[in-house]
Amino acid sequence: MKAENKHSKIISAATKVFAKKGFFTARISDIAKEAKVADGTIYLYFNNKYDILLSVFEEEVGKIVEKTTKLLSNEEDPRKMLEIFTVQHLTAMKKNKNLAEVIQIELRQTHKVINEYRNNKFSEYIGIIANIIKKGQQTGVYRADVKPDLAKRIFFGSLDEVSRVWNASLETHYTVEEVADQVLTMFLAGILQTSAKNSE
Repeated sequence: MKAENKHSKIISAATKVFAKKGFFTARISDIAKEAKVADGTIYLYFNNKYDILLSVFEEEVGKIVEKTTKLLSNEEDPRKMLEIFTVQHLTAMKKNKNLAEVIQIELRQTHKVINEYRNNKFSEYIGIIANIIKKGQQTGVYRADVKPDLAKRIFFGSLDEVSRVWNASLETHYTVEEVADQVLTMFLAGILQTSAKNSE
């Protein structure tokens, strides 16, 4: 197996193991077993378990960021831009339920390494939301009194929570479009200018 394939296989296996067992309970040997490689092989690609977790966030979220940014570059309407972000995020989380679980649980850990990642790297992702809101304010679509840095956390927190809906046995019937519509309807009701609401 090529090195690139082994790296990806370990990332995929780690995501599954972290989602199932939790980061602190999971062992390197669990990841190696899931990836069907020797324990020592893990250390050829990663320094330790924290390195693997950070790589999961960096690489998997990076793919979402790249695709979302590309789609947003072709859109000027702040409402449509927020819709694009929402649909892309929910689609990715539905497709990779293990990643949704890991982001929801492990990104909230208080360990220094995770905090540093959350504050310096992951912020780039939710920063997209803040930029969309700022654009909407500049064009008179979103209320000027809304604080983008707070709004991005409120919005992403909602997405983060509802993205686990497909992991709940009684709620798996919802489509991405239904979930996105609910989130956007409630959030936009709070940040749209009155004139923008009336124009819809």
